Amino acid sequence: MRASPPADRREFEVQPTLHVLSDQRDVLGEGPWWDTQDDTFHWVDSVTGAVHRTRLGDGEITTLSTPGDVGFVVKTVSGGLLAGCRDGLYVDDGSGWQRRWQGDWDTSTLRTNDGKTDRQGRLWFGTMHEPETASVAKLYRADGGRPQTQLDGVTVSNGLGWSPDSALMYYADSATGAIRVFDYDSTTGDITNGRVFATDTAPADPDGLTVDADGCVWSAKWQGGKVIRYTPDGRIDREIEVPVSRPTSCIFVGSDLRTLAITSAQPDEPGAEPLAGAVFLVDIGVQGLPERRFDDRHLAD
Repeated sequence: MRASPPADRREFEVQPTLHVLSDQRDVLGEGPWWDTQDDTFHWVDSVTGAVHRTRLGDGEITTLSTPGDVGFVVKTVSGGLLAGCRDGLYVDDGSGWQRRWQGDWDTSTLRTNDGKTDRQGRLWFGTMHEPETASVAKLYRADGGRPQTQLDGVTVSNGLGWSPDSALMYYADSATGAIRVFDYDSTTGDITNGRVFATDTAPADPDGLTVDADGCVWSAKWQGGKVIRYTPDGRIDREIEVPVSRPTSCIFVGSDLRTLAITSAQPDEPGAEPLAGAVFLVDIGVQGLPERRFDDRHLAD
């Protein structure tokens, strides 16, 4: 289903107020994660290999270096961190990073990119082709044992999200300019019947995404300078403009899950956008859905 603009765009005229989280400016901010159990916000700088952590409102950011490039971070059931790095999955339980799974890809041209857990706690993550020209990357699922390939022929594996009832999974391969939706079996984690949910017009590409409690999909538009909300039938009903060209992902944060956090990246021209690489916070009047921690005890190499 191709997304179409609303008949009346006057609803976009009043933009909500954006707040900048901190003075932190990432090269490639990505992978936002809100943990409802300890009210902490995490995100990564993929290029510098860093995981950032903060509590909203306290102004203090803790940064932890990762073993190289990092695509995403999630919390584990024990309270540690699991990060998808260039060559595989690493866990830090407080005593340093330990590689728990060696990826099955050529790290000279492929690295881990976006990842997230479903509502049952399974880990989904993908890889990306760094020149972004060949469809040789994959999408994986880990729910015990070794991660297994779920999709191949991917170029830039990106945004992941699930409908409130877990009947649908949304997924973006940025290079295709499309968000796809799959029927999702929440019991087995199987995906079927993939079809186009929404498409973007160049130069904007669909990047990270999240789903709200109404079942609407929020998608960050790389090179598009905005985050778009789609209704479950693929219609655009809101646009949140940001003062940077490369918003990368978004997630709902805060104790009531009513604040949208948007990560961003630097443009090719250094200094062209003073707020590039910042995290933006915006109250958009709807509620998100909580993320689920991952049980890494059965992850096997």
